[in-house]
Amino acid sequence: MRKGNGVWRRLDGIEKAFLSALGLYVIFAVTGMATLRSLLMVITVVLGTIVLFRFARRAMRQAIWRLRNRLIAAYLFIAVVPIVLILTLVGFAGWAVLGQMAVYLVNTELRHHEDQLTRQAEALARIPVADPERALGRAGVILHNAFPDFQLLIRRGSEQLRYPENAEIAPPPAGWGDAHGLIVKKENGEEQLFAWAHHTVNGEEVTLLAPVTHDYLSGLVPGLGDVNFVPLMGRPRQSHIPEPKGAFDFKIRGYYPTPNVRRWESPDLHESPVLVVDTRISPVLATVFQNVDWAEFALGLFVAVAVLFLVVELLSLFAGVKLSRSITSAVHELYEGTRRIKEGDFSYRIPVKGSDQLAELGTSFNSMTANLGRLIVVAKEKERLESELAIAREVQNQLFPKDVPFTRTLELTGVCHPARMVSGDYYDFMSLSESSLAFAIGDVAGKGISAALLMATIQSTMRTQLNAIDGVRELVASGHLTFNRALPEAPRLSAAQLVSNLNRQLYATTAPEKYATFYFALYDDATHSLTYTNAGHLAPMLLRDGAITTLDSTGTVVGAFPKARYAEKTLEMQKGDMLVAYTDGIVEPENAYGEMYGEERLKELLLKHAHADSSEIIARTMEAVNQWTGSSELQDDMTMVVARRLSA
Repeated sequence: MRKGNGVWRRLDGIEKAFLSALGLYVIFAVTGMATLRSLLMVITVVLGTIVLFRFARRAMRQAIWRLRNRLIAAYLFIAVVPIVLILTLVGFAGWAVLGQMAVYLVNTELRHHEDQLTRQAEALARIPVADPERALGRAGVILHNAFPDFQLLIRRGSEQLRYPENAEIAPPPAGWGDAHGLIVKKENGEEQLFAWAHHTVNGEEVTLLAPVTHDYLSGLVPGLGDVNFVPLMGRPRQSHIPEPKGAFDFKIRGYYPTPNVRRWESPDLHESPVLVVDTRISPVLATVFQNVDWAEFALGLFVAVAVLFLVVELLSLFAGVKLSRSITSAVHELYEGTRRIKEGDFSYRIPVKGSDQLAELGTSFNSMTANLGRLIVVAKEKERLESELAIAREVQNQLFPKDVPFTRTLELTGVCHPARMVSGDYYDFMSLSESSLAFAIGDVAGKGISAALLMATIQSTMRTQLNAIDGVRELVASGHLTFNRALPEAPRLSAAQLVSNLNRQLYATTAPEKYATFYFALYDDATHSLTYTNAGHLAPMLLRDGAITTLDSTGTVVGAFPKARYAEKTLEMQKGDMLVAYTDGIVEPENAYGEMYGEERLKELLLKHAHADSSEIIARTMEAVNQWTGSSELQDDMTMVVARRLSA
């Protein structure tokens, strides 16, 4: 029941209305109710016709959904249907021409016989007959071949002469003048067709009357076929049609209307019977060619040409279907391939046959599928790497300082904008005691994961060293650790020593081509002194009293040479001083003309916004560099640290 309801729901309104009307009509017919039954029948027929038409259209659409069927249908409409129409036209034209040729032969022969009848009537009327018996005999001999059963009446005044002697021919009714042709006359209560001629010359009236029967007409052209005048002689009998000479010796029929066939009663009455000739192809050709063998040869030649034409057409149809099949097979394989690819099966390959353009298309499709498969693998690998990079970036973001160490006289601000998912730039802040802190900035050679890993190593190494020294100092301060005379005092923080230790460890644990520029500084809040070591990093800029001083390098890069020596310098941070440290992503980006942003433009910007907040200075610097490059994508990692001496 549920299935039936589903079928009913799938029907549209017209189909439901048709089934409803059909059901009601069946009920009315079974119960014998005549009320509205005729109207229901009309409605059912109309709706059924519409449903049938829609079903046929839907079936046609489904039938030609496949390209192969569509091409075959197109070939049939373009090639086969016109040929069939042409052959039909030729066949109909041949049938009509041969039929009319048969009619022409019969009609010509009939007219010839009628002319003989007319000429004989004129001769008998114009030439006085000295010996009537002899004249009638001569006329009988002349007309016997044309009309075996003719009757003759000659009147001169009250004198009448008939041939044959027992002829019952009567004079025509009053009103007839000279006339000839076919005439309809009632004989023995039935209307019959006659050929006649009536002429009057110098009072001598001659009337010739010959019956035109079915057998007579069929014998006008011997062996041609059955001849009849319809409707005077009834329906065609086809009793005289010859036997076929072969399978293609078809029956043909010709028509010829004969207007103005007068009636015997009055010259003003007319009939229009139709001359109908039923025959075959071979008798017509035999009559035309005057040779039965030649007619059979012509018919055979025509049949042979027709068969050859049909064979060529069938071969063409076969070739067209085969070509269409080769095209549609390739398209079907492509469709199957695209369906497999849609489902994610990139290992599917379509079979390639031949060496034509379709084969090249199949080869290209297989190559494309293979490339797509590789691209999918690469895309998945890229997605995996991006996921790992996202995790790495999240981890790296955790490495950057979240809290700035508090001191009474120094304010620290740092920002890093990576050019990729992860950055090779490094900056860090670390509190050493209540009155001292350390900060650093670095730039690892290269970009991406390897640079980020080296950056994490540098941070880990520096923090480990600082924590170790700070732990020793806490033990000394608490009395848990004492020194002998060889170590009279607690270990002192040395920027140069820390950077030197970092250099040796990086060289020992990384590849030779891995190195980094590094700037490390220690600040004492009590003395406002800044002790720093610059290991090949870009020289930080010190803004003091409206002027800028650069803090030059005190050693080479870290990680490149195992025994590199580093020095440290100390300067006093005065009130209002601002130290700006940065990486090459700030000064080396190029504009569309290949010109770098440069240190001079950075100095001008710092002097212009010297009294602005540290965060605003960093933001304006980043914005200026982006505007300089004219691109939303960073050319390099951009990192900047600002240390400002407060007035406290």
